[in-house]
Amino acid sequence: MLAAAIRTFGGPEVLEVTELDTPRPSPGEVRVRVKAAGAQAYDCAVRAGWNPPGMTLAFPQVLGNDFAGVVDELGEGVTGFSVGDEVLGWAVLSCYAQYLVVPADQVVPKPANMPWEEAGAFSASAQTAHTALKALEVGPGDTLLVHAAAGGVGTITAQLAKEWGATVIGTASERNHDYLRSLGAIPVTYGEGLADRVRALAPEGVTAALDCIGGEALDVSVELVKDRARIGTLVDFARVEELGVRAIFSQRSAERLRELTELYDRNRLRVEISRVFPLEAAADAHREVETGHVRGKVVLSID
Repeated sequence: MLAAAIRTFGGPEVLEVTELDTPRPSPGEVRVRVKAAGAQAYDCAVRAGWNPPGMTLAFPQVLGNDFAGVVDELGEGVTGFSVGDEVLGWAVLSCYAQYLVVPADQVVPKPANMPWEEAGAFSASAQTAHTALKALEVGPGDTLLVHAAAGGVGTITAQLAKEWGATVIGTASERNHDYLRSLGAIPVTYGEGLADRVRALAPEGVTAALDCIGGEALDVSVELVKDRARIGTLVDFARVEELGVRAIFSQRSAERLRELTELYDRNRLRVEISRVFPLEAAADAHREVETGHVRGKVVLSID
């Protein structure tokens, strides 16, 4: 099979398409013919030299953490799926490939109305957003500040928080303000004076905040939110202890993903796809992600 993998750490140019053995499923696993896979900052960090805690990387190392495709082989003991089923799910550092094997409890049925590109980019951002909102106990009556609200996680966070009864204020560049309004969020421009602009939009105060970008975002969140246990960061972990805020790590499960796909199926969630690249242009997909200005998600389409 073909896969996009790295044989050394470095810039996007080290991510190359290579031929690898097609995997076979072990008991309890399914093999999926991948149709699409999301490209995200996590993947870029690994490519550049970051080793995720508790993981052993081995070259050639395939990248990618969420996918969608068609079940084409079942491991012994698998029930609930059949060859030909359309699914989406997650599999750590193995998704930029024509085939992957994954435990059967890491896939769920793909909604019939969900395009492949959206399905391939759904799991990581959606489950991270869901995890964060549960950890911060966001619900009716809350005013939530989302930093980088037009990004992959921010987009889903804004929609879920609105679905759960919160008012959402989202930071973004002005070119994304109409987009945030279309999600039901109140847009605000980031940069100097952000705290004052947020106060003007939320005179009764902000009750929770999610930082998807780091830096100034945490400082502003601490200034605006009284209860620091209701401030979460997905990126700026070095400051968590100092500031007394929460580090958010995605907690993935088939149950969580199924809840999210059901919301999508009922038109309560949408996925924004910024650009789609073929597998052979995976390096260009990483370049796009690393601009830091992606609205929604970047996706690899895999033939």
